[in-house]
Amino acid sequence: MSSEILWYATRGAGAVSLLLFTGVVLLGVLGAGRWRRPSWPPALTGGLHRNVALLSLVFLGVHVGTAVLDPFAAVGPLAAVVPLTSGYRPLAVSLGLVAVYLGVALVLTSELRRHIGVRAWRAVHWAAYAAWPLAVAHGITAGTDARTAWMIAIDALCVGAVFGAVAWRVAVGGTRRAGGRATMPPVSARQGT
Repeated sequence: MSSEILWYATRGAGAVSLLLFTGVVLLGVLGAGRWRRPSWPPALTGGLHRNVALLSLVFLGVHVGTAVLDPFAAVGPLAAVVPLTSGYRPLAVSLGLVAVYLGVALVLTSELRRHIGVRAWRAVHWAAYAAWPLAVAHGITAGTDARTAWMIAIDALCVGAVFGAVAWRVAVGGTRRAGGRATMPPVSARQGT
């Protein structure tokens, strides 16, 4: 495989990974509110969240694998598992590696949730609030396209979407009902009428 193909594959898979990971975070923020509407099946958010998370790991694997194989990047197999050992932008690559470790822990604990309990799962799941910004920082500091218009647009879209979703969730909130589930306030309450 030519190094040019590897370079394009690494860049493309990295950008797609960021978009998918952002989708996972958005679905997590939406699902964490546990809001329900008659037209929105409760399993939809959870199932989509899980499947997008698994798909993001596939693209992440392509991103890491092609970066290791790419002679230009000089990441090497050791740097794919041990922080600060990369010959290419060691701190920037390490930010991504720590995000990978946190992401894998999130997926594994989600798959083992029934066995480890909700309390342990939730404690690990809080790591998502560190993994996503680390992934964004990795892309901004390690990416060869970080200063191109298309990558700046992707970064801005991802950051804006996550900040917007979190702001919306805080602003709209939710009301608790029996069983600890939350519901969205009625549309009239959200619109202030």
